[in-house]
Amino acid sequence: MSNRVVITGLGTVNPLGINVADFWANIKAGKCGISKIESFDASDINIHVAGLVKDYDPLECGLMDKKELRNMQLFTQYAISAASEAVKDSGIDFSSMDPFDTGCLIGVGIGGIEFIEKQYQRMVDRGASKISPFFVPMMIANMAAGDVAIKFGVKGDNYCTTSACSSGTHAVGEAFRKIKDGYLKAAICGGTESAVTKFVLGGFATMHALTTSEDPMNASKPFDKNRNGFVLGEGAGILVLEEYEHAKARGAKIYAEIAGYGATGDAYHITSPSPECDADARAISNAIREAGLKPEDVDYINAHGTSTGLNDKYETRAIKLALGDAAKNVKINSTKSMTGHLLGAAGGMEAIVTALSIKEGYIHQTIGYETPDINNEDPADDCDLNYCTDGPVEQEVRAAVSNNLGFGGHNAAICLKKVTD
Repeated sequence: MSNRVVITGLGTVNPLGINVADFWANIKAGKCGISKIESFDASDINIHVAGLVKDYDPLECGLMDKKELRNMQLFTQYAISAASEAVKDSGIDFSSMDPFDTGCLIGVGIGGIEFIEKQYQRMVDRGASKISPFFVPMMIANMAAGDVAIKFGVKGDNYCTTSACSSGTHAVGEAFRKIKDGYLKAAICGGTESAVTKFVLGGFATMHALTTSEDPMNASKPFDKNRNGFVLGEGAGILVLEEYEHAKARGAKIYAEIAGYGATGDAYHITSPSPECDADARAISNAIREAGLKPEDVDYINAHGTSTGLNDKYETRAIKLALGDAAKNVKINSTKSMTGHLLGAAGGMEAIVTALSIKEGYIHQTIGYETPDINNEDPADDCDLNYCTDGPVEQEVRAAVSNNLGFGGHNAAICLKKVTD
Protein backbone atom coordinates (compact mmCIF):
# COMPACT_ATOMS: atom_id res chain seq x y z
CA MET A 1 0.00 0.00 0.00
CA SER A 2 1.26 3.47 -0.87
CA ASN A 3 -0.88 6.46 0.10
CA ARG A 4 -0.33 10.11 -0.65
CA VAL A 5 0.21 12.26 2.45
CA VAL A 6 -0.78 15.90 2.78
CA ILE A 7 -0.46 18.67 5.35
CA THR A 8 -3.84 20.03 6.47
CA GLY A 9 -3.06 21.83 9.73
CA LEU A 10 -0.30 24.03 11.15
CA GLY A 11 0.40 25.28 14.66
CA THR A 12 3.34 26.98 16.34
CA VAL A 13 4.71 28.79 19.35
CA ASN A 14 8.12 30.34 18.71
CA PRO A 15 10.20 33.53 19.13
CA LEU A 16 8.42 35.19 16.19
CA GLY A 17 4.85 34.48 17.26
CA ILE A 18 2.57 32.35 19.38
CA ASN A 19 0.43 31.36 16.40
CA VAL A 20 1.01 30.70 12.72
CA ALA A 21 -0.55 33.95 11.47
CA ASP A 22 1.72 36.16 13.55
CA PHE A 23 4.74 33.96 12.88
CA TRP A 24 4.29 34.06 9.12
CA ALA A 25 3.59 37.81 9.10
CA ASN A 26 6.83 38.41 11.00
CA ILE A 27 8.72 36.04 8.71
CA LYS A 28 7.50 38.00 5.68
CA ALA A 29 8.42 41.27 7.39
CA GLY A 30 11.96 39.98 7.89
CA LYS A 31 11.84 40.46 11.65
CA CYS A 32 14.27 38.98 14.13
CA GLY A 33 12.82 37.15 17.14
CA ILE A 34 16.13 36.91 18.99
CA SER A 35 16.39 39.01 22.15
CA LYS A 36 18.54 39.72 25.20
CA ILE A 37 18.41 37.18 28.02
CA GLU A 38 16.82 38.95 30.98
CA SER A 39 15.43 36.19 33.21
CA PHE A 40 18.91 35.21 34.41
CA ASP A 41 22.50 36.41 34.01
CA ALA A 42 24.65 34.35 31.67
CA SER A 43 27.34 36.98 31.17
CA ASP A 44 29.84 34.91 33.18
CA ILE A 45 29.77 32.36 30.33
CA ASN A 46 29.74 35.19 27.76
CA ILE A 47 26.27 34.35 26.43
CA HIS A 48 23.85 37.25 26.06
CA VAL A 49 21.02 36.42 23.62
CA ALA A 50 18.48 33.69 22.90
CA GLY A 51 15.42 32.98 20.75
CA LEU A 52 12.82 33.39 23.49
CA VAL A 53 9.05 32.93 23.24
CA LYS A 54 7.29 36.15 24.22
CA ASP A 55 3.80 36.92 25.55
CA TYR A 56 2.86 33.27 25.94
CA ASP A 57 0.10 32.47 28.42
CA PRO A 58 -1.38 28.95 28.13
CA LEU A 59 -4.29 29.92 30.37
CA GLU A 60 -5.33 32.64 27.92
CA CYS A 61 -5.38 30.03 25.18
CA GLY A 62 -8.05 28.19 27.16
CA LEU A 63 -6.27 24.92 26.51
CA MET A 64 -5.19 24.04 30.02
CA ASP A 65 -6.28 24.86 33.55
CA LYS A 66 -4.05 25.75 36.48
CA LYS A 67 -4.08 22.21 37.87
CA GLU A 68 -2.85 20.77 34.56
CA LEU A 69 -0.15 23.41 34.28
CA ARG A 70 1.29 22.58 37.69
CA ASN A 71 2.16 19.11 36.42
CA MET A 72 3.29 20.05 32.93
CA GLN A 73 6.66 21.37 31.80
CA LEU A 74 6.90 24.25 29.36
CA PHE A 75 7.99 22.10 26.40
CA THR A 76 4.78 20.09 26.83
CA GLN A 77 2.68 23.26 27.15
CA TYR A 78 4.16 24.54 23.90
CA ALA A 79 3.34 21.24 22.19
CA ILE A 80 -0.28 21.26 23.37
CA SER A 81 -0.76 24.89 22.31
CA ALA A 82 0.74 24.32 18.86
CA ALA A 83 -1.10 21.02 18.39
CA SER A 84 -4.41 22.62 19.34
CA GLU A 85 -3.88 25.33 16.74
CA ALA A 86 -2.91 22.75 14.10
CA VAL A 87 -5.94 20.54 14.80
CA LYS A 88 -8.29 23.52 14.72
CA ASP A 89 -6.67 24.76 11.52
CA SER A 90 -7.09 21.37 9.86
CA GLY A 91 -10.75 21.06 10.79
CA ILE A 92 -10.23 17.36 11.44
CA ASP A 93 -12.59 15.63 13.87
CA PHE A 94 -10.63 12.91 15.59
CA SER A 95 -13.71 11.82 17.55
CA SER A 96 -15.37 10.68 14.31
CA MET A 97 -12.41 8.46 13.36
CA ASP A 98 -11.20 5.09 14.58
CA PRO A 99 -8.75 6.27 17.27
CA PHE A 100 -6.27 3.57 16.25
CA ASP A 101 -6.10 5.13 12.76
CA THR A 102 -4.70 8.32 14.30
CA GLY A 103 -1.28 8.91 15.83
CA CYS A 104 0.97 11.43 17.55
CA LEU A 105 4.73 11.65 16.95
CA ILE A 106 6.51 14.62 18.51
CA GLY A 107 10.27 15.13 18.54
CA VAL A 108 12.08 16.54 21.57
CA GLY A 109 15.82 17.04 21.79
CA ILE A 110 16.28 17.55 25.54
CA GLY A 111 12.99 17.53 27.45
CA GLY A 112 12.27 18.90 30.91
CA ILE A 113 15.77 20.06 31.78
CA GLU A 114 14.61 23.01 33.89
CA PHE A 115 12.61 20.67 36.13
CA ILE A 116 15.60 18.33 36.41
CA GLU A 117 17.72 21.26 37.60
CA LYS A 118 15.14 22.31 40.19
CA GLN A 119 14.55 18.82 41.53
CA TYR A 120 18.26 18.12 41.76
CA GLN A 121 18.68 21.25 43.87
CA ARG A 122 15.74 20.16 46.05
CA MET A 123 17.46 16.82 46.63
CA VAL A 124 20.73 18.56 47.56
CA ASP A 125 18.95 20.93 49.93
CA ARG A 126 16.32 18.64 51.47
CA GLY A 127 17.15 15.05 50.57
CA ALA A 128 15.98 12.57 47.92
CA SER A 129 12.75 11.86 49.78
CA LYS A 130 11.61 15.40 48.90
CA ILE A 131 11.83 14.92 45.13
CA SER A 132 8.45 15.59 43.51
CA PRO A 133 6.41 12.47 42.66
CA PHE A 134 5.79 14.19 39.32
CA PHE A 135 9.53 14.48 38.62
CA VAL A 136 9.78 11.55 36.19
CA PRO A 137 6.57 12.08 34.19
CA MET A 138 7.22 15.82 33.93
CA MET A 139 10.80 15.65 32.73
CA ILE A 140 10.74 12.76 30.24
CA ALA A 141 10.81 13.90 26.63
CA ASN A 142 8.01 11.63 25.43
CA MET A 143 5.45 13.35 27.66
CA ALA A 144 4.76 15.97 24.99
CA ALA A 145 3.49 13.28 22.62
CA GLY A 146 1.72 11.54 25.49
CA ASP A 147 -0.17 14.62 26.68
CA VAL A 148 -1.13 15.69 23.16
CA ALA A 149 -2.46 12.18 22.43
CA ILE A 150 -4.47 12.26 25.66
CA LYS A 151 -5.97 15.63 24.76
CA PHE A 152 -7.14 14.52 21.32
CA GLY A 153 -7.84 10.84 22.01
CA VAL A 154 -5.50 9.46 19.36
CA LYS A 155 -4.58 5.83 20.08
CA GLY A 156 -2.39 4.78 17.16
CA ASP A 157 1.38 5.21 16.99
CA ASN A 158 2.37 7.52 19.83
CA TYR A 159 6.01 8.20 20.62
CA CYS A 160 8.85 10.70 20.78
CA THR A 161 11.77 10.92 18.38
CA THR A 162 14.94 12.14 20.07
CA SER A 163 17.81 12.77 17.67
CA ALA A 164 19.02 16.16 18.90
CA CYS A 165 18.38 18.89 16.33
CA SER A 166 16.85 16.55 13.74
CA SER A 167 14.19 15.27 16.19
CA GLY A 168 11.33 17.31 14.71
CA THR A 169 12.07 16.33 11.12
CA HIS A 170 12.39 12.68 12.10
CA ALA A 171 8.96 12.91 13.76
CA VAL A 172 7.35 14.42 10.65
CA GLY A 173 9.12 11.91 8.40
CA GLU A 174 8.08 8.92 10.49
CA ALA A 175 4.48 10.15 10.65
CA PHE A 176 4.57 10.52 6.87
CA ARG A 177 5.74 6.93 6.53
CA LYS A 178 3.04 5.61 8.88
CA ILE A 179 0.33 7.19 6.73
CA LYS A 180 1.96 6.36 3.42
CA ASP A 181 2.26 2.71 4.38
CA GLY A 182 -1.32 2.47 5.62
CA TYR A 183 -0.80 2.21 9.37
CA LEU A 184 -2.50 5.56 10.07
CA LYS A 185 -4.96 7.87 8.34
CA ALA A 186 -3.91 11.01 10.21
CA ALA A 187 -1.19 12.10 12.60
CA ILE A 188 -0.22 15.03 14.80
CA CYS A 189 3.53 15.49 14.43
CA GLY A 190 6.42 17.93 14.75
CA GLY A 191 8.72 19.05 17.53
CA THR A 192 8.86 20.99 20.77
CA GLU A 193 11.58 22.29 23.08
CA SER A 194 12.15 24.56 26.06
CA ALA A 195 15.76 24.36 27.17
CA VAL A 196 16.94 27.96 27.52
CA THR A 197 18.47 27.59 30.97
CA LYS A 198 21.87 28.65 32.25
CA PHE A 199 22.79 25.00 32.71
CA VAL A 200 22.13 24.19 29.05
CA LEU A 201 23.69 27.42 27.82
CA GLY A 202 26.77 26.64 29.88
CA GLY A 203 27.06 23.20 28.31
CA PHE A 204 26.86 24.56 24.79
CA ALA A 205 29.12 27.51 25.66
CA THR A 206 31.96 25.32 26.90
CA MET A 207 31.76 23.52 23.55
CA HIS A 208 32.13 26.91 21.83
CA ALA A 209 28.93 26.15 19.93
CA LEU A 210 27.03 29.36 20.81
CA THR A 211 27.51 32.88 19.54
CA THR A 212 29.00 35.34 21.99
CA SER A 213 27.37 38.31 20.24
CA GLU A 214 25.66 40.85 22.48
CA ASP A 215 23.58 42.21 19.60
CA PRO A 216 20.37 40.22 18.98
CA MET A 217 20.13 41.62 15.44
CA ASN A 218 23.63 40.45 14.57
CA ALA A 219 23.82 37.16 16.46
CA SER A 220 22.51 34.50 14.07
CA LYS A 221 24.33 34.83 10.74
CA PRO A 222 23.91 31.62 8.73
CA PHE A 223 26.39 31.18 5.87
CA ASP A 224 28.11 34.50 6.71
CA LYS A 225 31.91 34.49 6.88
CA ASN A 226 31.79 36.05 10.37
CA ARG A 227 29.32 33.60 11.90
CA ASN A 228 30.55 32.41 15.28
CA GLY A 229 27.93 30.07 16.73
CA PHE A 230 24.23 29.40 17.00
CA VAL A 231 21.57 31.13 19.10
CA LEU A 232 19.66 28.81 21.44
CA GLY A 233 15.89 29.09 20.97
CA GLU A 234 12.64 27.54 22.18
CA GLY A 235 9.14 26.79 20.95
CA ALA A 236 7.12 24.21 19.04
CA GLY A 237 6.07 23.48 15.48
CA ILE A 238 3.24 20.99 14.97
CA LEU A 239 1.54 19.74 11.80
CA VAL A 240 -1.50 17.61 11.05
CA LEU A 241 -0.80 15.09 8.31
CA GLU A 242 -3.55 13.14 6.55
CA GLU A 243 -3.95 10.52 3.91
CA TYR A 244 -4.81 12.49 0.78
CA GLU A 245 -8.14 10.82 -0.05
CA HIS A 246 -9.30 11.19 3.55
CA ALA A 247 -8.48 14.90 3.50
CA LYS A 248 -10.04 15.36 0.08
CA ALA A 249 -13.24 13.58 1.07
CA ARG A 250 -13.87 15.96 3.94
CA GLY A 251 -12.98 19.05 1.90
CA ALA A 252 -9.88 19.94 3.91
CA LYS A 253 -7.61 22.74 2.80
CA ILE A 254 -4.21 21.39 1.82
CA TYR A 255 -0.97 23.29 2.29
CA ALA A 256 1.35 20.85 0.54
CA GLU A 257 2.06 17.17 0.02
CA ILE A 258 4.86 15.41 1.85
CA ALA A 259 6.18 13.07 -0.80
CA GLY A 260 9.60 11.94 0.40
CA TYR A 261 11.70 11.38 3.51
CA GLY A 262 15.37 10.58 3.97
CA ALA A 263 17.14 9.61 7.18
CA THR A 264 20.83 8.72 7.50
CA GLY A 265 23.70 8.72 9.97
CA ASP A 266 27.23 10.07 9.58
CA ALA A 267 28.93 7.40 11.74
CA TYR A 268 31.68 9.98 12.17
CA HIS A 269 31.68 12.13 15.34
CA ILE A 270 29.48 12.92 18.35
CA THR A 271 29.10 16.63 17.49
CA SER A 272 30.74 17.48 14.17
CA PRO A 273 29.04 16.79 10.84
CA SER A 274 31.11 14.62 8.54
CA PRO A 275 33.40 16.60 6.20
CA GLU A 276 32.54 14.07 3.49
CA CYS A 277 28.90 15.20 3.74
CA ASP A 278 27.84 12.00 2.01
CA ALA A 279 25.27 10.99 4.63
CA ASP A 280 23.39 14.30 4.70
CA ALA A 281 23.55 14.39 0.91
CA ARG A 282 22.05 10.89 0.82
CA ALA A 283 19.21 11.92 3.15
CA ILE A 284 18.37 14.82 0.83
CA SER A 285 18.69 12.65 -2.29
CA ASN A 286 16.55 9.87 -0.82
CA ALA A 287 13.78 12.33 0.05
CA ILE A 288 13.82 13.77 -3.47
CA ARG A 289 13.92 10.32 -5.07
CA GLU A 290 11.04 8.99 -2.97
CA ALA A 291 9.03 12.03 -4.06
CA GLY A 292 9.51 10.93 -7.67
CA LEU A 293 11.53 14.04 -8.46
CA LYS A 294 14.89 14.95 -9.93
CA PRO A 295 17.30 17.45 -8.35
CA GLU A 296 16.40 20.10 -10.91
CA ASP A 297 12.74 19.88 -9.80
CA VAL A 298 13.57 21.28 -6.36
CA ASP A 299 13.04 25.04 -6.22
CA TYR A 300 13.81 25.66 -2.54
CA ILE A 301 15.66 24.22 0.45
CA ASN A 302 14.95 25.30 4.02
CA ALA A 303 18.44 24.58 5.34
CA HIS A 304 19.55 23.57 8.82
CA GLY A 305 21.68 26.74 8.59
CA THR A 306 22.74 27.04 12.23
CA SER A 307 25.29 29.87 11.91
CA THR A 308 28.11 27.62 13.09
CA GLY A 309 31.41 27.36 11.27
CA LEU A 310 31.16 23.66 10.50
CA ASN A 311 27.45 23.16 9.83
CA ASP A 312 27.02 25.85 7.21
CA LYS A 313 29.98 24.88 5.05
CA TYR A 314 29.32 21.15 5.35
CA GLU A 315 25.62 21.55 4.66
CA THR A 316 26.52 23.58 1.58
CA ARG A 317 28.75 20.71 0.44
CA ALA A 318 25.93 18.22 1.07
CA ILE A 319 23.49 20.24 -1.04
CA LYS A 320 26.02 20.33 -3.87
CA LEU A 321 26.52 16.57 -3.63
CA ALA A 322 22.78 15.89 -3.56
CA LEU A 323 21.72 18.28 -6.31
CA GLY A 324 24.81 18.37 -8.52
CA ASP A 325 24.64 21.15 -11.12
CA ALA A 326 21.11 22.02 -9.95
CA ALA A 327 22.52 23.30 -6.64
CA LYS A 328 23.50 26.62 -8.18
CA ASN A 329 19.88 27.31 -9.16
CA VAL A 330 18.05 26.30 -5.98
CA LYS A 331 16.95 28.97 -3.47
CA ILE A 332 18.18 28.30 0.07
CA ASN A 333 17.38 30.06 3.33
CA SER A 334 17.73 29.61 7.07
CA THR A 335 14.76 30.35 9.31
CA LYS A 336 17.20 30.19 12.25
CA SER A 337 18.50 33.59 11.14
CA MET A 338 15.24 34.96 12.57
CA THR A 339 14.35 32.57 15.39
CA GLY A 340 17.58 31.06 16.60
CA HIS A 341 17.93 27.29 16.88
CA LEU A 342 14.93 25.55 18.48
CA LEU A 343 16.80 22.22 18.78
CA GLY A 344 14.18 19.43 18.77
CA ALA A 345 11.47 21.87 17.66
CA ALA A 346 13.45 23.24 14.70
CA GLY A 347 12.32 20.64 12.16
CA GLY A 348 8.63 21.08 12.98
CA MET A 349 8.76 24.85 12.77
CA GLU A 350 10.81 24.77 9.57
CA ALA A 351 8.42 22.26 7.98
CA ILE A 352 5.68 24.84 8.57
CA VAL A 353 7.77 27.49 6.82
CA THR A 354 8.45 25.14 3.92
CA ALA A 355 4.75 24.28 3.52
CA LEU A 356 3.72 27.95 3.58
CA SER A 357 6.46 28.82 1.10
CA ILE A 358 4.98 26.30 -1.32
CA LYS A 359 1.40 27.41 -0.75
CA GLU A 360 2.13 31.13 -1.10
CA GLY A 361 5.07 31.11 -3.52
CA TYR A 362 7.22 33.02 -1.05
CA ILE A 363 10.79 32.25 0.07
CA HIS A 364 11.90 34.37 3.00
CA GLN A 365 15.20 36.18 3.31
CA THR A 366 18.11 34.87 5.35
CA ILE A 367 18.65 37.90 7.56
CA GLY A 368 21.85 38.99 9.33
CA TYR A 369 24.04 38.16 6.36
CA GLU A 370 26.75 40.71 5.59
CA THR A 371 29.97 39.07 4.40
CA PRO A 372 30.12 36.26 1.81
CA ASP A 373 32.11 33.22 2.90
CA ILE A 374 33.95 32.65 -0.37
CA ASN A 375 37.47 32.54 -1.77
CA ASN A 376 38.67 30.31 1.04
CA GLU A 377 42.01 28.53 0.79
CA ASP A 378 40.04 25.35 0.15
CA PRO A 379 37.23 26.09 -2.34
CA ALA A 380 35.28 23.21 -0.77
CA ASP A 381 34.85 25.42 2.31
CA ASP A 382 33.06 28.15 0.34
CA CYS A 383 29.43 28.94 1.13
CA ASP A 384 28.71 30.05 -2.41
CA LEU A 385 25.10 29.12 -3.16
CA ASN A 386 22.00 31.34 -3.28
CA TYR A 387 20.99 31.83 0.36
CA CYS A 388 18.38 34.53 -0.38
CA THR A 389 20.42 37.13 1.50
CA ASP A 390 19.38 40.16 -0.57
CA GLY A 391 15.70 39.85 0.24
CA PRO A 392 12.72 37.51 -0.07
CA VAL A 393 11.94 35.78 -3.35
CA GLU A 394 8.44 35.53 -4.76
CA GLN A 395 8.16 32.64 -7.19
CA GLU A 396 6.28 29.42 -7.70
CA VAL A 397 7.67 26.70 -5.45
CA ARG A 398 6.84 23.35 -7.01
CA ALA A 399 8.95 21.26 -4.67
CA ALA A 400 11.06 21.97 -1.59
CA VAL A 401 13.25 20.20 0.95
CA SER A 402 13.50 20.85 4.67
CA ASN A 403 16.82 19.57 6.02
CA ASN A 404 18.08 19.07 9.57
CA LEU A 405 21.18 17.60 11.24
CA GLY A 406 21.74 16.60 14.86
CA PHE A 407 24.58 15.88 17.25
CA GLY A 408 25.45 12.21 16.97
CA GLY A 409 25.50 12.36 13.18
CA HIS A 410 21.72 12.26 12.65
CA ASN A 411 20.42 13.59 9.32
CA ALA A 412 16.79 13.97 8.27
CA ALA A 413 15.19 15.56 5.23
CA ILE A 414 11.62 15.76 3.97
CA CYS A 415 10.55 16.66 0.45
CA LEU A 416 7.31 18.61 -0.03
CA LYS A 417 5.41 19.18 -3.26
CA LYS A 418 2.73 21.54 -4.42
CA VAL A 419 -0.65 19.85 -4.76
CA THR A 420 -2.20 20.56 -8.14
CA ASP A 421 -4.97 17.96 -8.33
